[in-house]
Amino acid sequence: MSSDNIDLNGITYAKPTRPVAVVCIDGGDPEYFDHGLKSGIIPNIERFMKEGFYAVARGSMPSFTCPNNMSIVTGTEPEVHGISGNFYLDRATNEPVVMTGPELLRARSVMSEFSRHGLKVASVTAKDKLRQQLQKDMDLSNGSVSFSAQFADQCTMAENGIENVLDYVGQPHPDMYSAELSLFVLDAGIKLLEERRPDILYLSLTDFIQHTHAPGTPVADQFYRDLDARFGRLQELGAVVALTADHGMGDKADENGEPNVVWLQDILDGALGEGACTVICPITDAFVGHHGALGGFVRVYCHNDTSADSVIGAIDGVPGLANVWSAEQVVKELEQPLDREGDVAVLGDKKTVIGGRQVDHDLSALKGTRLRTHGSLFEANVPFVISEPLNETYAARGAAGGLRSHELFDFALNGVN
Repeated sequence: MSSDNIDLNGITYAKPTRPVAVVCIDGGDPEYFDHGLKSGIIPNIERFMKEGFYAVARGSMPSFTCPNNMSIVTGTEPEVHGISGNFYLDRATNEPVVMTGPELLRARSVMSEFSRHGLKVASVTAKDKLRQQLQKDMDLSNGSVSFSAQFADQCTMAENGIENVLDYVGQPHPDMYSAELSLFVLDAGIKLLEERRPDILYLSLTDFIQHTHAPGTPVADQFYRDLDARFGRLQELGAVVALTADHGMGDKADENGEPNVVWLQDILDGALGEGACTVICPITDAFVGHHGALGGFVRVYCHNDTSADSVIGAIDGVPGLANVWSAEQVVKELEQPLDREGDVAVLGDKKTVIGGRQVDHDLSALKGTRLRTHGSLFEANVPFVISEPLNETYAARGAAGGLRSHELFDFALNGVN
């Protein structure tokens, strides 16, 4: 490895000659860009697309936050980095586990590896659930920082490489269910770029707006105007700006506005008996108010003498289900780590989500709004934007199609002239 390159997870990255800012627009379905272009509300993104590079890429599955952020920052798929959901069932204890511990991540991030080679990096997330994995093995001794907007009022030099973040950014602590949470992340990144000039910035937003406001609605339009202005400022400050999303977003309600839900645990309890299997909804995290722990991908874990075939047979032909796969099939089809897979994986169709028992899902927080959520293959397409022209090699790769979101750092660091 030359002093100008860093090898990580099978990819050789060039050290940047100017800052590289990678932004994960949580829930940033390509439809928001499509509408924004037509309505003229995202001029900076439009310029990036024309002067740089744009494609629709395929993200990781399941199309949830944790797996995709880890794919983006490690340049690998879940079969390598190990994060296959926000939530999984620990077979040793038979207890559900939130999948955010750094010990669960099996590959280092670009930010961690670059910091270990003496470069200055900044990792800023909306929710703290990603922070510890993103900064696993990060060296904070050289001016690198890692913090979340969620806990911006609690940062310490030892844990985050920075303190007094609210004063530093000059903004109040944003509410967890607000557009301001994402905008705080971007404003913090801009401030860091203005004053500390990190070599790498990773800025990961939250999808509250996309869960509650479809493309073309006034609130969504204003949010994308606000994002666009900040993306323009990052470029103005000299950064290569790379944009993607962790997943898209789909409307999952019927013509009357009621959620289209398959209550899978109820169906399986009726067919196989209670206790025969457990449905785990890996979209689950600490903030389920805008989706009620309902997504387009669930895992079924069999108990005692229950077989995967009996589960598959019990739900064969259930309306709203697009795919019902054994563990071996889903590992092959969706690049999942086998040891963290259930016995059966179930995916919803374009308009349907899957839950456990109906009684266990609280949808009151929707407050009458249409359910918009993600998790299935129908929400796996994401934007892939580089603000600058690509060199010949990477332009050819981009033109060939088949891009994956985990290639974004590769394109941003190796593909820009």
